[in-house]
Amino acid sequence: MSGAQVPPYEAKAEIFRMLGHPVRIRVLELLQDGPMPVRSLPAAIGIEPSSLSQQLAVLRRAGIVTAARGGSTVVYELACGDVAELLRAARRVLAELPAGQEALLVQLRQPGAGVRADAPVGERTGRTAARCLAGPQPPTLRKTSTLREGEQP
Repeated sequence: MSGAQVPPYEAKAEIFRMLGHPVRIRVLELLQDGPMPVRSLPAAIGIEPSSLSQQLAVLRRAGIVTAARGGSTVVYELACGDVAELLRAARRVLAELPAGQEALLVQLRQPGAGVRADAPVGERTGRTAARCLAGPQPPTLRKTSTLREGEQP
């Protein structure tokens, strides 16, 4: 089935998989400010040149960055401005998440913060979310057997 068109959702998933490495994200962040010579990247990222080369190859193959040789210098840049916009959108999402989770946690820890049956799904599952956000709890022991009449515990 060669030449078959990939559904858009699969193509998007592949982009996100390609972006799923911290070094590649850092390279893209640095390139948002404009083209950079490859020799400047290892120090800015704190990575060995050989490791950086592997990550740059992934970005080049995906068409996210381009490389241009000028004499003995190779300069990398973002292939399009939409990549920078995607990174800015990720930053905005991350900036909102902790505040929203903290507000939810404070709300859920209030005494009598019952969950209404007609509440939106996120609110109905809030108690579980609060436990997850609060961290691990010590195990509780449950009595699994019942005492018969006249037995001692």
